[in-house]
Amino acid sequence: MEHELPHLDELRALAYDLWPSGAGLVIGGYVDDEVIKNIAEQTLAGREKAGEIPAIPIAKWYSHLEKEKHRLEGEWISLASEVRVYEEYYTSFVIRHDDLAAAQVDKALAVTNFEAP
Repeated sequence: MEHELPHLDELRALAYDLWPSGAGLVIGGYVDDEVIKNIAEQTLAGREKAGEIPAIPIAKWYSHLEKEKHRLEGEWISLASEVRVYEEYYTSFVIRHDDLAAAQVDKALAVTNFEAP
């Protein structure tokens, strides 16, 4: 998948500027399940707040979340992610396929997941 990324050399240069040692960094790949879950939760909450969808009862939240995760999985690609150097958190940089194809990197998201040590 790494070879399919347009402007791979520029992305590598940016990544190595951010992480000079290059340690713990993966370029490209699939979006981690926790990252998709985070995006799906934010998307559902935003759609509820905007009135696009009716309020989801707590008892049905998980099933709606799973449907939203499934819908979003094919829309997002990983630009770069940290291998878990620290046990407490890791960050992934993701973007929608369409935004990447249009070179709209300003629409990329940095998603940080925190875990208890």
